[in-house]
Amino acid sequence: MDADRAVKVIGYGRDATLVRTGPGRAASVAAWLRPRLAAREVVPGAETVLVDGAGVAAVAAVLRDWSPSQAPVAGPLVEIPVVYDGPDLGFVARAWGVREDEVGPLLGEVELVAEFGGFAPGFAYLAGLPERRWVPRLDTPRPRVEPGSVALAGAWCGVYPTASPGGWRVVGRTEARLWDLARPYPALLAPGTRVRFVS
Repeated sequence: MDADRAVKVIGYGRDATLVRTGPGRAASVAAWLRPRLAAREVVPGAETVLVDGAGVAAVAAVLRDWSPSQAPVAGPLVEIPVVYDGPDLGFVARAWGVREDEVGPLLGEVELVAEFGGFAPGFAYLAGLPERRWVPRLDTPRPRVEPGSVALAGAWCGVYPTASPGGWRVVGRTEARLWDLARPYPALLAPGTRVRFVS
């Protein structure tokens, strides 16, 4: 595999394989592997993909035909209603050089994609925020962020599914249920889901 397409495939535990993809490639690699392997689970991360139930040789063989130009198949679109009244709304507005009431409409113009799951069931790291809209994390995390908080940190957006500590910039809130065991698929924002925030 040439340098531009290079990924590193290594054994992980008794019956799993870890693919180190580098930034911006994990979702594409995961989407390529899922229909081509008889694996129990294919789980993307920020720069890795964990394949449970498939060995190194099988994964490496499938990846020989993968290319970085292979975009993941677009997932379903989920619209999330948001009330923009978060404690960091003013900070984000100043960082973006806009009024507070412009943050919601500007964020709503962006179609985000759930790249991978995070620190709690239902939390998804949402990619697609233009670099000019990136904001730093809080210097000191809050001891409690309320469930449904819509927040930004660096290149990522996310919605806190439950109350937890957190260092992201909270701009608003939603009543959408991010994790619900009564649904056939509990996570509202599974990897690959397209997401749009609606004021």
